[in-house]
Amino acid sequence: MSKHYDLISIGAGSGGLSIAERAASYGAKTAIIESGELGGTCVNVGCVPKKVMWYAAGIAQGLKDAQDYGFNIDLEGDAGKLNWEKLVMKRENFIGGILDWYDDYMADAGVDVIRGEARFIDNKTLEVDGEQYTADHIVIATGGRPIIPTDIPGAEYGIDSDGFFQDLDEVQPRKVVVVGGGYIALELAMLMDGLGSDVSVLHQAWPVLEGFDSTIQKALRRQMEEDGITLYDDEIIERVEKQADDKLTIHFTDGNSIKDVEALLWAIGRRPNTDNIGLENTDVELDQRGMVVVDDEEKTSVDGIYAIGDIIGKVPLTPVAIAAGRRLGDRLYGGKPERKMSYENIATVMFTHPPIGTIGMSEEKAREVYGDDIKIYQTDFVPLYHQMTRHKVKTHMKLIVQGENEKIIGCHIIGLGADEMLQGFAVAIRMGATKADFDDTIAIHPVSAEELVTMK
Repeated sequence: MSKHYDLISIGAGSGGLSIAERAASYGAKTAIIESGELGGTCVNVGCVPKKVMWYAAGIAQGLKDAQDYGFNIDLEGDAGKLNWEKLVMKRENFIGGILDWYDDYMADAGVDVIRGEARFIDNKTLEVDGEQYTADHIVIATGGRPIIPTDIPGAEYGIDSDGFFQDLDEVQPRKVVVVGGGYIALELAMLMDGLGSDVSVLHQAWPVLEGFDSTIQKALRRQMEEDGITLYDDEIIERVEKQADDKLTIHFTDGNSIKDVEALLWAIGRRPNTDNIGLENTDVELDQRGMVVVDDEEKTSVDGIYAIGDIIGKVPLTPVAIAAGRRLGDRLYGGKPERKMSYENIATVMFTHPPIGTIGMSEEKAREVYGDDIKIYQTDFVPLYHQMTRHKVKTHMKLIVQGENEKIIGCHIIGLGADEMLQGFAVAIRMGATKADFDDTIAIHPVSAEELVTMK
């Protein structure tokens, strides 16, 4: 006999936890099915541990900047030496505390946590370790997983972004090769460079930060080169060879190679976790990428089955999955049918060095949609902090406006503090702010953000 719930979430990542908690808060009998740790990718092998490492890389640069501010710091001695093992240990202890909190929080919220791998038996029934479960509403929130190529001999000697946080626990790799040109690849490449590793990036003829505004692309590439990261633009990997000393040699199709690589990191994309949950036993429609097809209320092609998060192929960001889950709970059980998720004008930050903040259309996309009915305002400068340092990291800002009233349809920032300043500006832009609204806002001085309201 099966056990019945009002709502079951498959997956305890950000989206799955959010829908289960929100539904339970309205009195629904809910459960989450999860075979791994609560929190999913973000908490365990994504946003949270990455941000810890990003902070560490920033501190490493800050120690060098401190010398330029007059502090007597001997970076050749122990003062400038990173204890990699201690950093990783503290990072994992921090994550462990979050996981303990999740266990208590789900129990207090009245959400049952079912441990194991879920598989659909039919449109209404799930099976976990031989036990069957049914629900009025089933939410697929299984997230994605990183890809390691299968057509390159020796690719298995490398690690993916999960392995970066799971396998590199004792010794910092000194020579690192990152394959990929997206935000995961570049975030990890730049934090490892900041922590002192020799880093090369292979994006194998793909654009760096494809889809981002060209100003951001060019500025980040310039910064990576100035920081000493080696960029291989067109080289294609033929095979990966393990050396006698367990280091790697990466061979290219043109006959060149990179030797003595201590860590090869594949960051070439992710695939949705929809191929191992028994969807073939349902009428749920998938697209050619394996993403679940949903409407504007996250409904699938089967009544009573929904999908949220990375597996719907819209905006694969943790806060998006959380917001979608909460709104779905509000609609199903909170009597708020109008609470739909909007996937437009979503602000996002990329934790490179310096960070990137972006919302809305790129200049290229805006010209494609609006033609000449747009105007660009932009500036670049060395922020005050870096005026005092030898490490001159420039800030670039761009506003894209459209129409006679100059409604802001794009805002793109790369530079010190971009990660924090964007949130407030995102609120204004989502509310329909115009360039005149920005101009009429009194600047805060002296901060980099003032440039966004004084730009001419």
